[in-house]
Formats: sequence, structure tokens, C-alpha cells
Amino acid sequence: MNASAQMTIPSLIDNEKLGAFQWRVLVLCFVIALFDGFDTQAIAFTGPAILAAFNLPAGSLAPILTAGIIGMTVGAMSLGMVGDRLGRRPTIMLCLAIFGVATLATAWSTDTNHILVLRFIAGLGMGGCTPVLLALAAEYGPARLRGAIMTGVLLGLPAGAMLGGLLAARMLPVIGWEGIFIVGGVAPLVMLGVIALWLPESLYFRASQGDEGGQRYVARILARIIRSPLPADARYTVPESAVARASVRALFSDGNASKTLAIWAIYLLNWVAWFMLLSWLPTVLKAAGLPATDAPLGTVIVNAVFIICAIPLSFLLPRVDTRKLLLVMFAVGIAVALGLGFAGQNWGLVFVLIGAAGFGIGGQQIALNYLIVGAYPTALRATATGWSIGMGRAGAILGSAIGGGFLAWGGPKGYFLALSVPLVGAAIAVLSLRLSHRSSGSDAVAAH
Repeated sequence: MNASAQMTIPSLIDNEKLGAFQWRVLVLCFVIALFDGFDTQAIAFTGPAILAAFNLPAGSLAPILTAGIIGMTVGAMSLGMVGDRLGRRPTIMLCLAIFGVATLATAWSTDTNHILVLRFIAGLGMGGCTPVLLALAAEYGPARLRGAIMTGVLLGLPAGAMLGGLLAARMLPVIGWEGIFIVGGVAPLVMLGVIALWLPESLYFRASQGDEGGQRYVARILARIIRSPLPADARYTVPESAVARASVRALFSDGNASKTLAIWAIYLLNWVAWFMLLSWLPTVLKAAGLPATDAPLGTVIVNAVFIICAIPLSFLLPRVDTRKLLLVMFAVGIAVALGLGFAGQNWGLVFVLIGAAGFGIGGQQIALNYLIVGAYPTALRATATGWSIGMGRAGAILGSAIGGGFLAWGGPKGYFLALSVPLVGAAIAVLSLRLSHRSSGSDAVAAH
């Protein structure tokens, strides 16, 4: 075949505007992330009702919360690779089936040990779904919009948590905690049928298989995206990455050791605080005296503010000093945690501070990947990001596990004061960090 007939998929998509077909893919990815976020936080806003149903102290929720986070970590590490081997579409369907069935089955649990096992299984599907969704969405969008596309899809997670909190606040007294899990299980299972009809496979995956069937599939899908006619004899390829492979050892050589340790500490401690807040907030608010029907509203507010902040942050971050912005965020987070510790039952102030936590404790989740850009050369960024997120996931597990202990030890006040400790530690780590490399925000997306 003539070399001129070789055409790379990214170069074709990058030259086009987002069309109706691509919007369909992105909306489906967002909706899947929405269900993922709903099910991820389901145990948080049903936690008080589950504790009451089984007559258990608040600390008994910790193993269940931790099991879900561990499942998500294992799922992200294992099912993400399945997406590269079997294809994005079947892997997304597998993940939906796993967390849909496990969430639905939770409604019929008669023992908290059953809930613990089912939350781990659901976590496998939820954790595996996110990286595959992001990969598929990124592949269908032009490079100039990739950061906005990935941010948009990721916002489905807090939006789903917010939706679940609203449902729990209004319907929990009517349908019980079991009903929340029924809704959370049925919705992704119904979505399987929608995906089977309307979600396409990754063009990169089909082209990389090298078979004629894959080439015909790619040509058929590209014809719905590319406005100009495509050559009938074209062969579609995906270029190999030009980025050099890097080792973990490189993160500790050539003067990188101190900043690697600082960045790992920032990720670890921020995720401790964020997941300690997300996992325990409804339970803490109920313990502080808020009616059980209103406790899920805390989850709604913190996720709503996170979403509101994420959109301008995605445009602002490539243009500002990430280190200084993180210091401001952590200062706000520390003030919020201390304020909540002394707010008592002044619910107006409590909810204002919870909203501020969406920026001062959660906003760092958007900013942290940009920190990598200023810290490492291009060849190390993918490795640095992967290991830093691994540290963050360890923090998520720890934060979910320890929140109940602090609540049992010091009540709501002790819990919120303890929440400030990892934020102070993260701020100190930011102050210790010295950045030397400069790059554009688009590199952050590539690293992510």
C-alpha cells in the first residue's frame, strides 16, 4: 500500500471541531461517571441509617468505607489494563456490571460483613471505570480541548455524589437506605443497554489491532467525525509515543529526591483530608445534632462547590503559579476545618464552611496534576503522576479508615480539628517544594 495512504487518527481528529457524534460519546462518558460517583458516595450518605439499622457505633462504618476505597484502588490498577487489552467499550460494560450488581445486592444485605464484601466488589468496578472512561473520552476529542474534556467527564463523579445526596435527603425516610442502593444498582445496569447501542469502541484500540475489520470500523466511525472525504484506500494508525520510558529510580536521582518526597506527601495528606471529609461528613453532621434527613445535604454542598470551582480552575491553572495557589487552598482548608470545629450547631455557618471545603480541601484534586508539570521534565511526568496518585489513593484509604476513630474520640469538634492536621502537613510540604521546570498546562493533561 502506498505510504501516502497512511493516516494517523489523532491528526485527523485534532483538525476538526467537536461534532454531534463526539458529543454523544462525551455525554455517555459523563453519565457513566455520574452513576460511578453516585455509587461511590452511596455508603457515605446512607451510613447513619445503616448504623441505626444495625445498632452500631459510628466507628463500625470505617471498615466498610475502607473496603470500598481499597476495591477502587485495585480496580483502577487492574481493570485499567484490561481496557488496553480487551478494548475500552467491553471494559466499561464490565465495570458497570460489577458495581451495578454489587450495589444492587447491597440492598438485601442482612449483615454489615455482607455490605463490606459487596462494597469491595463494587469498588473494583467503580475504580476500574474512571481511567478507561477518561482514555476513551480523550481519544474522541481534539488535543486542544482535551483538558476541558477530561475535566468535564471527571465532574460526573462529584455530580453523581451530589445527586445521591439530594436523593438521600428527600427519599431516605421513604425508601430507606436499601432503596438508595436499589437506585444506585439499577441505573448502571440499565445503562448497559444504552452503551451496547450507542457507545463506540476506541479508535486507537481498533486501529492498533492491525486487522481489516478494525480498519473498516475506524473508517466508518471517522466518516461520522471528519467533514472532508477520506481516501478509500487509507490505512489508519496511531503513532507510538515519543516520550521516553522512565523508572521510579529516576524520581530520586538528579536532585529529584526532595521534591518527589514533598509531592508524595502533598498528595497523601490532601487525599487523607478529602476522603476523611467525603466519607464521614453525613455521619459527623448527624452526630453534631443535625436531623438525619438533612445530613446528606453536606455531601451535596461540598460536591456542588467542588464542581463550580473545577471549571474556572481548569482554565486558570495553566496561567498561575500552582505552588502559590495550593498554599492559598490549604490555608482556606485549614481555616474551614478549624471553623467547623467551633461552629457547633450554627447550621448556617456550618454549611457555608462545608461549601468552602469544596475549594479549600477538594480543589487541590484539580490543581495537583499541574504541580507535576513544574517539578519534572517531560520524560518523567507520566511516571511521577502515576506514583503520586498512588500515594493519594493510599491517603484515601487512610482517611476513610481514621475518620470514625476521631469522631468516637472527640466527637464532631475533635473530628474537625483532626481534619486540619493533614492539611497543615500538606501546606508545610508545599512550602518545602522548590520547582525548576516550566511547562504549559497542556502537558499536565498529557501527564494525567
